[in-house]
Amino acid sequence: MVGFERFKNLTNIDACRHTITIKKSAIPYNNSMALHTGEDKETIIRNRKNIAKELQGYQNLYFVVANQTHSDHIYIVREDEHRGWDTIENAVEDCDALITNRRGVVLTILTADCVPILLIDKKQNIIAAVHAGWKGTKERILSKTVKKMCETFNSEPQNILAGIGPSIARCCYEVDSNVAGHFHRSESVYMSKNGKYMLDLPLINKKQLLQAGLLKSNIEMSLICTSCENEKFFSYRKEKGCSGRFMSMIALV
Repeated sequence: MVGFERFKNLTNIDACRHTITIKKSAIPYNNSMALHTGEDKETIIRNRKNIAKELQGYQNLYFVVANQTHSDHIYIVREDEHRGWDTIENAVEDCDALITNRRGVVLTILTADCVPILLIDKKQNIIAAVHAGWKGTKERILSKTVKKMCETFNSEPQNILAGIGPSIARCCYEVDSNVAGHFHRSESVYMSKNGKYMLDLPLINKKQLLQAGLLKSNIEMSLICTSCENEKFFSYRKEKGCSGRFMSMIALV
């Protein structure tokens, strides 16, 4: 078994399957899921296929991967087809949030410190996967994704569940004054004892969800810092430029 992290709230939804991969030293490239970072392509594809086999035995799944660019661009998946799964050539271009109502379509996000967020409208059966680094968070990509779900599929925010995945936490995410200046000086940005700005990206994204109308009880935070728990998760900051990425995935079945 490869091993996964999961959210309790999403696990309780019968129509939803989701998972977050973790590092494994016994697996090539520590179980990295990234095709864009220069590792042997066929080995990474095998890592991905091993994950696919463990998604509770469901057949005919279609995996969608985007070429993430730290944007606020949102793509709605309307077809049953692989995108970016076996090759980056047909990945969804220039995109950091995916939405679908298609059963059997697995939406994916690759991260190594940025915030991965998985969403499901439990009434309308709509799912989304969002990649939020500081740039995407500044552009409010998460709240824009919720808005797009409501506009396109008639979702209502109070029916949406969210899982905010492992990411670098405020204990380890030091930023300069220019980055800190994009965010309100509240509990989301604070000064460390050595006078450095520390940014709480998971909390900022949680606030965006609350402002978008989600219920506090429907938002689950992993509370895992990728830098502190680098033995389980890739951390670009901790590893000073790692090439590995873990994958957060969600599907309707």
